[in-house]
Amino acid sequence: MNSINVGSPFTDNKYSLKTYIGAVSQSTCNMKPLAENMKILYFAKKFEEPYVQIITVGGAKRRHSVCSCEGEESEDPLPELHDKSHVLDEHHLAALANQIPPRTQGYPWRLVYSTAEHGTSLKSLYRKMAQLDRPVLLVIKDMENQVFGAFSSHPFRVSDCCYGTGETFLYSFSPELKMFRWSGENSYFVKGFLDSLQLGAGGGHFGLWLDADLYRGSSYSCNTFHNQPLSLHHDFTVKELEVWTFQ
Repeated sequence: MNSINVGSPFTDNKYSLKTYIGAVSQSTCNMKPLAENMKILYFAKKFEEPYVQIITVGGAKRRHSVCSCEGEESEDPLPELHDKSHVLDEHHLAALANQIPPRTQGYPWRLVYSTAEHGTSLKSLYRKMAQLDRPVLLVIKDMENQVFGAFSSHPFRVSDCCYGTGETFLYSFSPELKMFRWSGENSYFVKGFLDSLQLGAGGGHFGLWLDADLYRGSSYSCNTFHNQPLSLHHDFTVKELEVWTFQ
């Protein structure tokens, strides 16, 4: 078991119960609150010394609760939205919250850009993300009320070349969530132009493409994600578009 410095950041560390209680009692006056995305679990097993473990909320979600009965299903809480969504309902939130990378789980979702609030302009979208350094979730509802989009490991920006990592993925609801993760075939994750935004490429098509007005778009199968078309038809018209980040 490790020694513990109360108030310092922790990630998946184990501490004996005696060590943890001692550290807390010695540091009560100067103790900092635990980060919102951290949890403390208490373990007591037969023939083993009791201990506590400090883990991330994302890690906690992937474990069974120590208080739940075997076979009992536990419902993950929906992510907290700092802003109102014109697209996402509880079904969408619950499904997507379990698929985004662990480093983004447990954080509130903040709306960065919305066509309902900021208008329909790709340039405006880029400006809203100019100072952002976190992953983003693109959410689209088309005129046929289909919901789909992409998770990008980096905020959208004008770029000379493709950017992003293997965390990037495409998704669609029909009505259940379909995930299209990186195939490993190429790294054409995201490419930003002044007049268009492209996600995924190869095979002569883009996985998701949007025009400068964020009004017209298209979706085809591409080598980056080996995805199905996200919309009912290859070409679609945007009804609502939102971009969310996690902080």
